Amino acid sequence: MSGAAPRNDVIPHARIISLKLSNFRSYRQASLDLEGRTVLFLGANGAGKTNILEAVSFLTPGRGLRRATLEDVAATEGDGSWAVAAGIDGALGEAALGTGIEAPAADENPQRKSRIDREPVSSVTAFAKHLRVVWLTPEMDGLFLGPAAERRRFLDRLVLAIDAEHSARVSSLDRALRSRNRLLEEQNFDPKWMDAIEHEVAELAIAVAAARAETVKRLAAEIEASRDAQSGFPTAQIALDGEIERALEIESATEVEERYREKLRDNRPRDRAAGRTLEGPHRSDLIVLHREKAIEAARASTGERKALLVGLILSHARLVASMHGFAPVVLLDDVAAFLDAERRAALFAALEKLGAQVLVTGVDESAFAMLDASVARFHVASGEARRSA
Repeated sequence: MSGAAPRNDVIPHARIISLKLSNFRSYRQASLDLEGRTVLFLGANGAGKTNILEAVSFLTPGRGLRRATLEDVAATEGDGSWAVAAGIDGALGEAALGTGIEAPAADENPQRKSRIDREPVSSVTAFAKHLRVVWLTPEMDGLFLGPAAERRRFLDRLVLAIDAEHSARVSSLDRALRSRNRLLEEQNFDPKWMDAIEHEVAELAIAVAAARAETVKRLAAEIEASRDAQSGFPTAQIALDGEIERALEIESATEVEERYREKLRDNRPRDRAAGRTLEGPHRSDLIVLHREKAIEAARASTGERKALLVGLILSHARLVASMHGFAPVVLLDDVAAFLDAERRAALFAALEKLGAQVLVTGVDESAFAMLDASVARFHVASGEARRSA
């Protein structure tokens, strides 16, 4: 695939054609042919099905669908290195993407390296020109009942699938906030140094809040435009709850940034006593309502919450496709745990309409009876994935 000429036209989907794993989780070496619109991985719990989806998720910026560190995904019996390589048919035509880490020295933190067509790139962010990936996992099940931090992480993942630079901004904001909090602990900190840190915090905070707000605005519009009472999924009504986000709706980013910088300065005594910065987008929340019932998602039934989440993921996949001109690859981990048979059928029908390649895991093959014979099926056991004849 290396050296393939880029296309001038925009294709309606991106697909992973082949996947190779080296020392990744339970796979010492694996090479999979993933040609096909839908790819189904079947096997017992703990067989290694989710590990394959996680490997694909590392073809995007961030820490993958399990939010693992670089060290965590290395095979326990290996030397600490790991690699994921994929042959894709993406937005710019066929390409070879690869990422991973080398065996780290005892006193060094591992550095992730990425390549496109064997040529080094500065980061995996460059992959976004070729491929976008979205996912649904059982760990998201408690999203609406959990703390605001979980919903912020969920929202940041939605933003990241649209804006590949978002993860870097969020990480920079976290580091700047930690620097401010550490400086506040000092009895006689340098005010000029604090001013410099707060200038950076404010600048990054507005950028992060604006990106989140824009994504929520676009996603809300997509949800409204694609409302369908026959879809099988309730309609989510979404909004951001945060002072900066509300201010950005009516004021310029420059005005909001300056006022937040002043607030940081004024709040130093209070934040010092609390041991953390008490105001900012790191405290915002994603509000989700069940529109038809006019109730908060947290008050909906277990089945309704799961259906709301799946509907959100579908709307997000459609938004990614409309904004970038090609459908993302969709990862569905143990989707049978989320939905009954009727809603599973509705989900796959919606993804078929979108044109997305879908990689899905399951334990019981009968749960996927709605899928036809064209589906590529793999049976996974003990760190091996074998394609069915």
